Amino acid sequence: MRTIFITLDSLNRQYLNCYNDDAWVQTPNIDRLAERGLVFDNHYCGSMPCMPARREMYTGRINFLETPWSPIQPWDNCMQPELWRQNGTYSHMITDHYHYFHSGGECYHTRFNTWEFMRGQEGDVWRPLVDDPEIPDFQGKNRRAYWVNREFMDLENDLDYSTPQCFERAIEFLENNHQADNWNLHLECFDPHEPFQCPKRYRDLYEDTWNEFHFDWPDYAPVEQDEAAVEHIRKFYAGTLTMADVWLGKLLDKMDELNAWKNTTLILTTDHGHLLGEHGYWAKNYMFDYKELVHIPMIAVTPDQDTGRRKGLTTTIDLMPTFMDLHSGEIPSGVHGESIRHLFGVDEDHHDAVLYGYFGKDINLTDGQYTYCRQALPDSTLYNHLANPCNFSDFEKRDVLKRAELGVFLESADGIPHYRIEAKSKRHLGAPDFNPIYDVSVDPTQQAPIHDEKLETQLAAKMKELMDRYDAPDCQYPRMGL
Repeated sequence: MRTIFITLDSLNRQYLNCYNDDAWVQTPNIDRLAERGLVFDNHYCGSMPCMPARREMYTGRINFLETPWSPIQPWDNCMQPELWRQNGTYSHMITDHYHYFHSGGECYHTRFNTWEFMRGQEGDVWRPLVDDPEIPDFQGKNRRAYWVNREFMDLENDLDYSTPQCFERAIEFLENNHQADNWNLHLECFDPHEPFQCPKRYRDLYEDTWNEFHFDWPDYAPVEQDEAAVEHIRKFYAGTLTMADVWLGKLLDKMDELNAWKNTTLILTTDHGHLLGEHGYWAKNYMFDYKELVHIPMIAVTPDQDTGRRKGLTTTIDLMPTFMDLHSGEIPSGVHGESIRHLFGVDEDHHDAVLYGYFGKDINLTDGQYTYCRQALPDSTLYNHLANPCNFSDFEKRDVLKRAELGVFLESADGIPHYRIEAKSKRHLGAPDFNPIYDVSVDPTQQAPIHDEKLETQLAAKMKELMDRYDAPDCQYPRMGL
């Protein structure tokens, strides 16, 4: 078996034709995959944002109950070394997701036999420039590295962008390895994550005429701009997504040319969505975890040419055991997810409910019909568990580490000592004074929260059951009033 795992970061399912009849973005090659394979209608993320999601992809374990953004930990059983150890499956990563190579992303890429890193996305500190670059009048977020890297680009040349470079390297991998067996290709592109960048001809597809100021990277904040600015960002997102789709098409063409579909399973998905003005918000992280963020796309193409739609409830933690299963590997103990391989041939149930959320914020549950957001009690605390004490930007601060406890607090840590660092709970922006429930079967955009004590009691009991199943640290129960 050969497997290809493709992730496009912040891919909104509502912008895809295979999920939304009213979608207006041109993605003919994602459509092509959907027609060739299986479209999963009830796939949800688990932990957010980027690195928490990837830790789940590698380990099959819920991350957000234990730690926020963090490196791979020494007790993590990751699929790539497990497959290599068990049956010699060769794994290769191609990515421009620069967080793997900055603080908080340590030890992910080293799980692979080989890896390639395409430079320059978002705040990747790559190009050396001592003097500040010229920065135009702009609104939104700003990182110096972003402006520096742009100084060295031909902004109208696809191959000056790292997403096309990633697909070009994947095509090269296929050319060199299409006759080999027993490999896993992990192709991970940062686009269409912000800042939304692409050559002008892709934006022209959507008649984007914006020229007021430079605006391609909205703040993580409520929308304050006018409708024209929102429309511009959506079109810029669409152009960035279409560029990725064009290059996905080149990879699919190469697979057709080489007859590489035989004995190959390809799965395409994302880590989470991204709000582009929906509900009055930009981006992610700080607001209620709307379906636009958590109900994510997944498409699988199998050697048996299974086609159609699948209704079973699936989640990010299912990816690792699925790839283990596809390569005839034994799934390590402690994995929370379950292989979706049984869904390839038949449309049937998978999970009865799943959890999703951010470390220290709400804990959310969906059973496919209802979403339930349980908020932390006021002034409650929890613990961050780390053996490698790095966060998004650097090592944890010295005064924080001096206050930390050192011991063995997680059963999953296999007896390895680690830090336990106290953290404060937080609620989402504009949180109500109750735990919102939505029946997404009749209210898919979550406009009308339900107040039903009996229903909440049932959903809270299921949440506690899943927390037990997912080895939630003890601190999670009292902070949630469970």
